[in-house]
Amino acid sequence: MGFESLMKDKVSVLKKSGGEYNSISASVQSGKIFIQRADILIETGDLITRKMSNGGSETFEVLDPGFHEQFHGIPAGYQMRVKKLGAPEATAAIQHITYNISGSNAHINNKSNDNSTNITVSSIALEKIADLRREIDTSLLPSQKKEALEVVDAVEAQFKTGLPSRPVVNALLAGLPHAANIATLVSAIQGLF
Repeated sequence: MGFESLMKDKVSVLKKSGGEYNSISASVQSGKIFIQRADILIETGDLITRKMSNGGSETFEVLDPGFHEQFHGIPAGYQMRVKKLGAPEATAAIQHITYNISGSNAHINNKSNDNSTNITVSSIALEKIADLRREIDTSLLPSQKKEALEVVDAVEAQFKTGLPSRPVVNALLAGLPHAANIATLVSAIQGLF
């Protein structure tokens, strides 16, 4: 009989850093949890949750991961010492997991609906740039349009990168004609920084 046949429980590992591993075969015993996997890192303070067939669930805090390398016929894995958490303790521990997110408009909805509307500086800038392009088309002489539209294209490219350079954008915008409506739109774009 192999060690896998002893792993009758399904658990999830909730990392302190915010990661999560689900549907891991394990053997949950009093004060110990055995997992025969070496491809995940389990550390002190991580949480192990077990959903039971009777509808209940248990949460354990890892006190000592007890990782062991493969030895002859025994596969690598964990022989963890754990502490079972009561319901209030488990809820508090799960709520203190840190989620690291990044990127434009990155956010997490934890047990809530997201009814927000995300507006980024880049999206507002692109709207203003479109307005600027229309204003150049209607108010400049054909001899001035081509060069001005090339400047607008370069400004737009800066904003589409997601990290526009303020000095570059300002230098480009300074090269546009100083007509009233164009100057107003240039000021609006510069005010986004």
